[in-house]
This record gives sequence, C-alpha cells and structure tokens, in this order.
Amino acid sequence: MEQWLAHVAPFLSHNDIFTPATLAQYWKGLVSTVQLLFISLLVGIVLAVPLSIGRASRRIWISGPIWIYTYVFRGTPLLIQLYIAYYGFAFIPGVQQSWFAFFIDNPLYPALFSFALNTGAYTTEIFYGAIRATPRGEIEAARAYGMSTFTCYRRIVLPSAFRRALPAYGNEVIFMLHATAIASAVTITDLTGAAYYVYARFYSPFPAFIFVACVYMLLSFAIQGGFRLGEKRLLRHLKPA
Repeated sequence: MEQWLAHVAPFLSHNDIFTPATLAQYWKGLVSTVQLLFISLLVGIVLAVPLSIGRASRRIWISGPIWIYTYVFRGTPLLIQLYIAYYGFAFIPGVQQSWFAFFIDNPLYPALFSFALNTGAYTTEIFYGAIRATPRGEIEAARAYGMSTFTCYRRIVLPSAFRRALPAYGNEVIFMLHATAIASAVTITDLTGAAYYVYARFYSPFPAFIFVACVYMLLSFAIQGGFRLGEKRLLRHLKPA
C-alpha cells in the first residue's frame, strides 16, 4: 500500500481531499469492512446450517427456540443489536471484572457478535425455506435406497437446498455488506468511518461520501457477479433444453 501511495502522490499534490493520507484512511476502512463482512458471513453460515435443519424439525422443543431466535434478530434493527452488544453488556454486573471484559474493550468483537447473529438469523430462514422446498420425490427416493436421515440430508437435501438458496443468499450477502456501514457507530474505522474522518477534516461531505458510495457499489457489483457465475454453474440443470 505504501508503494502504491508513493506512485500516486505526485498526481494528488494539488488535491485537497484525496491525498495519500486520506487514501490510506480509505484503504484501512476498506480492509475493516471486508474483514467484518467475511467473518460475519462465515460465522453466520456455520450457525445457519444446523439451525435451519433444526428449524425444519417437527419437534417443537427443537424448532421453537430457533424460531424465537430468528424472529428476534429479524424483527429488531441491527443498529439496536449493535448498541446492546457494545454498550449494554458493559452494564451487566460483574462483566467488567470477568474474562468477558475483552469482549467490550475492543469494539470489533461486539460488532462481529451482532453482525454474525443477525446474518445467521436471516440465513437460517433462507436455508429453512430451501429445505422445505426440497421435492418430496427426492427424499422418498433416498429412503428407497436405504439412506439414513443423516445421509439423506448430507447427500440429497442440503446440496439441493443450497442450490435453491443461492440467489436469496446472494442478496443477503449484499445486504450485509451495506449493513457493515453502521460499524462506525461504535468507533470502528470502516469505509463509512473513513468518510466521516475526511468530512471532519475537510468539511466536504459530498466528495467523501460519494467516493465511499462508489466503493460500496463496486463491491456489490463484484459480489453480485460472483453469485451469478455460481448460479450459472450450479443451476444449469434447471434451464430449459
């Protein structure tokens, strides 16, 4: 990054806003945004796969708590969840004197906690809907071959559900990218936080925030393009001959 800034510095010498220092701040914000997005989605999908299977269970003591979890996190604003994780946990008696104090000392952990649980709730419902949409004939054929329930889910239900859920999950990834913009509310220097830094320094909101909007748009197009390639590859069998 330093070498790249050294090359572009002569072209930015007469620019008041996009200087090497501000571009370095934007780069730092971009790295933080990508890290937040990737880790949150990774934890969210790890949570969502078993929870979506449990959500499809006929046993109410299994599916009920999972439904409550998805209802709460889908029914409340992500910003409120972030504030509760960052500010609320600090007021629980004994937390600041326990090993849990590291969680509230660094704003990154509450942000990852709230983002992961939020996207996990949405992804659980996406996968649950895809599991419920599995053709009954595929399950009956698996049982006719003597597959156990675990093998049926592993070889038939989950691969089929993942393909059907891919378009909806692509939208969830883009929504989550946009949701990371609120991380600056808890002092994390993401892309939006970098724009606030430039705005506060130069009092020029339009260049600062329009530049960030363009970066978010480019990231969204890249994610959308990747999912379209995946859909073309995995859903080729659904195209008419």
